[in-house]
Amino acid sequence: MKSIKDVYKIGKGPSSSHTMGPFKAVRHYLDNHEDTDHLHVILYGSLAATGKGHLTDVAIEDAFATWCWTDKETLECKEKRSGDVTIEWKPDENLQVHPNGMKIASINSDGDLYDKWTYYSIGGGDIICMEHPLETEGEGEIYEMTTLSDILEWCNKTGKNFWEYVDETEGKDGVWEHLELVWKVMQEAVERGIEQEGALPGPLHIRRKALSYHVRAFGQGDTFKTRGLVFSYALAVSEENACGGTIVTAPTCGSCGVMPSVLYHMKTRYGFSDNRMIRALATAGLIGAVVKHNASVSGAEVGCQGEVGVACAMAAAAVAQLMGGSPAQIEYAAEMGLEHHLGLTCDPVGGLVQIPCIERNAYAAARAMDAGIYALYTDGLHRVSFDQVVHVMKETGKDLPLVYKETSLGGLAKAF
Repeated sequence: MKSIKDVYKIGKGPSSSHTMGPFKAVRHYLDNHEDTDHLHVILYGSLAATGKGHLTDVAIEDAFATWCWTDKETLECKEKRSGDVTIEWKPDENLQVHPNGMKIASINSDGDLYDKWTYYSIGGGDIICMEHPLETEGEGEIYEMTTLSDILEWCNKTGKNFWEYVDETEGKDGVWEHLELVWKVMQEAVERGIEQEGALPGPLHIRRKALSYHVRAFGQGDTFKTRGLVFSYALAVSEENACGGTIVTAPTCGSCGVMPSVLYHMKTRYGFSDNRMIRALATAGLIGAVVKHNASVSGAEVGCQGEVGVACAMAAAAVAQLMGGSPAQIEYAAEMGLEHHLGLTCDPVGGLVQIPCIERNAYAAARAMDAGIYALYTDGLHRVSFDQVVHVMKETGKDLPLVYKETSLGGLAKAF
């Protein structure tokens, strides 16, 4: 199983699979084709079906325009790339490995395509290349245990917690420094988002709501205030994501509002130290890594259960840990967070990460709080394990019709 750093990636929204992945793919291709001035990119399946709404074309063009030749000694940019990139959309065709497929080719002076490479954006900003593996592919398989049940057994035998397993496995490999930066970026996204007003980009003309929710929350009683604040923080980050702002995949861009909202509220409400918040991030990251290893966090592959559902599980585990839960209670919280999102479809209206995505982040954040608190009332014993739910989620994702997996051809997307 890979590093939890693979779960938390810092980048720009609105979609880890549709913007971060294609951006990375173009950069990888150019790094290996330095003399290419003209590119032809073909998008397939989900990338093509909702690519324009997810700003895939913008990400591709930006990756091409901002790539530059560097001085090998100073690593400074010597010259930015000129030329152009053409994009072809094939929403009705799917490549074999994953619904988010794309091909990149160079164009010679006669207009012919050559050296065509195939890429897949597999979720959470990760990509694979069939012709020329990335330097990071195959690396990072550092966790010997790949199920939460095995890790929980380790916790019970050693008397340690999930975050301590992270520390023992990759504590000396920069994971804590990475989590410190992740926590900083998450907080900044919340604080930016609750100050912004106006409409989100795109044809839906949705008005930002985070600021108004935040203001109204302070006029409520304690219980409603708590919910209102959590809602406002989730809306803040999700709206930043929708505008192409800098966020953290947790585990994806589309679900990036859940973890920051819950953690930010726990920090400001209970005054937990940053050290405890970062340990909670480590535990949540372990939850996400288990899902990525055994199933998927790609909406195009398993629906929104793999995005918002997994984010809810991660946040629920973080809540349970912060409130002093045992490893068994933490595992139970994560299980509930994912179980009650099983079958959740990915059906973005207009291919935009706005409806129902933004509201869904806020709702899942509240459910994560509930799952964490519920688990604390129990002894942690329950019938269905987190690993079983992950397996069911994967099978459910396979059974979901394609129209419910980030194609904007069914569900709510079809209703508009």
